[in-house]
Amino acid sequence: MVGYTKDDVSTEERERQRALYGPFTDALRGLVDAGIRTEVDDDEVRAVQAEVEALTARLRARQIDGAYGVRMGEGGQGRAWGNAVVGLRNAVAPPLVVEQEGDSGRVWSDFHLGAAYEGPPTLVHGGVAALILDQVLGQAAGAGRRPGMTGTLTLVYRQGTPLGPLRAEAWIERSEGIKTWARGHILGPEGVTVEAEGVFILPRWARRALAEQDASDQQTPRYFE
Repeated sequence: MVGYTKDDVSTEERERQRALYGPFTDALRGLVDAGIRTEVDDDEVRAVQAEVEALTARLRARQIDGAYGVRMGEGGQGRAWGNAVVGLRNAVAPPLVVEQEGDSGRVWSDFHLGAAYEGPPTLVHGGVAALILDQVLGQAAGAGRRPGMTGTLTLVYRQGTPLGPLRAEAWIERSEGIKTWARGHILGPEGVTVEAEGVFILPRWARRALAEQDASDQQTPRYFE
């Protein structure tokens, strides 16, 4: 499973890292937002740039090679902390916290999109809406124990999605063999803004892993971040 690393980090260590990196990444998100909206004078911009470059150099003194991937810790719990939608350590991510209704295949998330996600003035970029719906539809498939990689994703934009507080919902519509069809939408203050339908396909390596693993082994992801 390329990109999936079994590191057996304990629950305590995972929570320690969450407490460390969660606020750190929130601070980076704040910096991005401030950088978009600041109106300080030129000299201050240059001074802050120099400080940011120095901080970046400090962080690059020790880092992993490539992307974060998904780390599988104690009990098979995955840490998709580099994910562009739900990643705890990704300042690009809003991030979404996705809730689920047991194993029903129904999920939802209440979240906020600010200036960093703008497309048309005051509205969410259409590609960002697609990114979010791809994620929540995929998590719906996984929540219903029908995980898969995105095969197709079809969107209908009903109205502009305003920046600010939003809600995403998704659910499984049907499954056939290795394919799962999921539907969902984004809701704004005036109702549904974007609707989506996706087909999620269980990859070959995951089919083999699921066939070979013990019933107690949870190392194969339930959805594919």
